[in-house]
Amino acid sequence: MFSLINTAYAAETGGISVKLAPYIVGYVGGIPITATLLTVWLTMIVLVAVAHFAGKSPKMVPGKLQSMFEVLLGGVFDYVAEVLESKKLAKRYFPIIMTIFLFILTMNWIGLLPGVTSIGIYNAYDKFIPLLYPPASDLNITIGFAIVAFVTIEVAGVLAIGVWKYAGKFINFKSPLGFVIGIIELLSELARLISFSFRLFGNIFAGKTLLLVVMFLATPYLLPIPLIAYEFFVGFIQAFIFAILTLYFIKLATEEPH
Repeated sequence: MFSLINTAYAAETGGISVKLAPYIVGYVGGIPITATLLTVWLTMIVLVAVAHFAGKSPKMVPGKLQSMFEVLLGGVFDYVAEVLESKKLAKRYFPIIMTIFLFILTMNWIGLLPGVTSIGIYNAYDKFIPLLYPPASDLNITIGFAIVAFVTIEVAGVLAIGVWKYAGKFINFKSPLGFVIGIIELLSELARLISFSFRLFGNIFAGKTLLLVVMFLATPYLLPIPLIAYEFFVGFIQAFIFAILTLYFIKLATEEPH
């Protein structure tokens, strides 16, 4: 049975509830399908559709839409090439950096649309389960992005300076000081998995919780509007920070060890 839920439902139940565990919509072959995963799939469909229609029939004399995409993508590519100091490296890593940005931005914005978290089903225990939920509020999703960025950074370093030179940044027996610095570098490298995932998760989860509290305590029609607009801005900033940190860490990984 499909249902709509809003702050009135929360008021009837006596309060609001905030949970860290993702909502499980169902199972496929014993694998849980969560509301956040469905939203990620929706994000993929939106991005593929936009990419298909935007690049369907490029023209020598571009129209307004094509010109907008060319200016935006061209500007970002030039910036990536400037940071990496190489157009060759930019051509290699620009696609994944831009994909990370667009994917996180789109899923953050989709998570703020009307109907997300409010359209769902009741399970056998008469508990409401939303069909869609902000993906970045699920730590599993943000860890997935962090792993992608981490692997990209490490592979970039290995390809740029070789396996042994890159390993030499972290394992150095030439001097006691060099050994200690190498261990610190290794720990900081591994810490990126935590910082990448928890930064994105914390900001989006906090924003969603704040919206829920404001809608429960205040008028759910007018007061949340500026806050929602602010959350759209936060969604953009978080996508930008994730992508730009990936870019600069790639830059550091590709430099020769000193």
